[in-house]
Amino acid sequence: MYSNKENVNILTDLLVKYGVHYAVVCPGSRNSPIVHNLQVCPSVTCYPCTDERSAGFYALGMCQYTNEPVVVCVTSGTALLDLSPSVAEAYYQHQRLIVLSADRPEQWINQLDGQTIRQEGALGNFVLKTVSLPEPHDEETYWYCNRLVNESLLASSHYGGGPVHINVPITEPLYEYTVSQLPEERLIRSFQGSISIEGRDFIIHQFMKAKRPMIVIGQDDPFIYKGLEKSLQIISRYGVLLNERLSIPDYDIVHFDEVLSGNTDERYQPDFLIFMGYTLVSKRLKVFLRKNPDLETWRVSMDDTVYDTFKSLKGIVQTDSADFLEHLATEIEKTKKKSLPFHEIWREALDIVEKRTADYEPEYSEMAVVKYFEEQVEDVDYDYQVQYGNSSAVRLANILAWHHAWCNRGVNGIDGSLSTAAGMSIICKEMVFCILGDLSFFYDANALWNQNLRGNFRIILMNNGGGAIFNQFDGLHNSPAREKLVRADHHTTAQGLCTQNDIGYFQAHSMEDMQMGIIQLLTRKTNRPMLLEVFTDSETDTKVYEDYFKRQSVEGQ
Repeated sequence: MYSNKENVNILTDLLVKYGVHYAVVCPGSRNSPIVHNLQVCPSVTCYPCTDERSAGFYALGMCQYTNEPVVVCVTSGTALLDLSPSVAEAYYQHQRLIVLSADRPEQWINQLDGQTIRQEGALGNFVLKTVSLPEPHDEETYWYCNRLVNESLLASSHYGGGPVHINVPITEPLYEYTVSQLPEERLIRSFQGSISIEGRDFIIHQFMKAKRPMIVIGQDDPFIYKGLEKSLQIISRYGVLLNERLSIPDYDIVHFDEVLSGNTDERYQPDFLIFMGYTLVSKRLKVFLRKNPDLETWRVSMDDTVYDTFKSLKGIVQTDSADFLEHLATEIEKTKKKSLPFHEIWREALDIVEKRTADYEPEYSEMAVVKYFEEQVEDVDYDYQVQYGNSSAVRLANILAWHHAWCNRGVNGIDGSLSTAAGMSIICKEMVFCILGDLSFFYDANALWNQNLRGNFRIILMNNGGGAIFNQFDGLHNSPAREKLVRADHHTTAQGLCTQNDIGYFQAHSMEDMQMGIIQLLTRKTNRPMLLEVFTDSETDTKVYEDYFKRQSVEGQ
């Protein structure tokens, strides 16, 4: 029988799956559930060692001889610190020493309880990764615990190999062994190498076998996808390829957010998913895919970090994204694969919402501003770049932009959108447009206080007097803090800032003024930056945005 501690059982099963056969264990009560599990696990041989300093070197010697990961397990307190010399040696020898330390529950750290020190991070710079496992109490923390163990054990093979530290808080009682078998834990595989041909071919084979294959591409360097237009078209005619405006440049508009609005139809769920790129703006897509318990997700990237965005990651193929897409397209062409029924379901829905988007004429609002700008900028005869601010601005870009959109989406903050666009304009010969909301603009207003700015920098400031995106959050309207404290309502304008910094300024309070202003922004020649401040109503902006999605919903087809 195994311990009844779920984090210990998750850890034990994954240690076995990652090929651990030997463990050096030190005495103690807090680590006894871990030691018990290792002892009763048929594939692991345990060796006792009382002195922790010596134990670490015992395990190091086993690593050297077997060329395998080896566990050293200690109890809580200073026992962990005694491993420092052996861990440092393992680090510089690139030996896969797996340090397991039992710990008191988090709430008892620094409370003068016995054998409690700050254990997480105690081994400092001499481990490739350190984590502290939660004690699972629901599905979310169970997934998190599994992911942390996978991340740590994968990390032990990175950069030529090295030690990792897994800290395991355990709540009393410690000595209940009532679980008949270990859980069958999800193993995250990793194909490593500058271009992993084995991994690439494996994923292509799995993609071709799937009945409902999908590729999702998050924010990424647009230059990666230059010259891949033909490959992307071949792939998207066979399976389903979803991307936002923050990744592939000048690719067909794909309004998957609209397709998923109010959609509970399981026919739209993939059975095999390849995730490329990084951050996704769409919360709907993330929530939709996380609901699929049978989804198999593989990540394709030169970055082998564990991004388990959809809670279904099976492995990572560390390979060049462009190379992968070209080989996948070649395989589809070679086997003359026809479109799958899954593709047809998605294509029909996408065609409907794309037509509805083109036909939708919003009343005067932020959406009308972005729509008119995108329609007009398509016809200019010069090269340009467009930077969108976070919150509402980037969401409107995903609906209405037809080109690549730059955005500080890595952390989703509002603090540097204007400065980022300004920085690009300084070294860029092209026109640089920045479209952002009022909180983003005023927070970052010092971006205009720079002597290097030139006439190729053009700004559209959508000022609705606060953070209108907070209007969309159910329940927040019941709070007396919504307007002043959450939404940060204000009556500030940019005119004074523009005068101070010699920025050409004009404003709009109507549809006609806004359209004339955008034309001026696109066509006027000047040596100094220009700013169009468009004043809209916060509640109208929210109503228009929500009305758009109600009209586009697949449920309404």
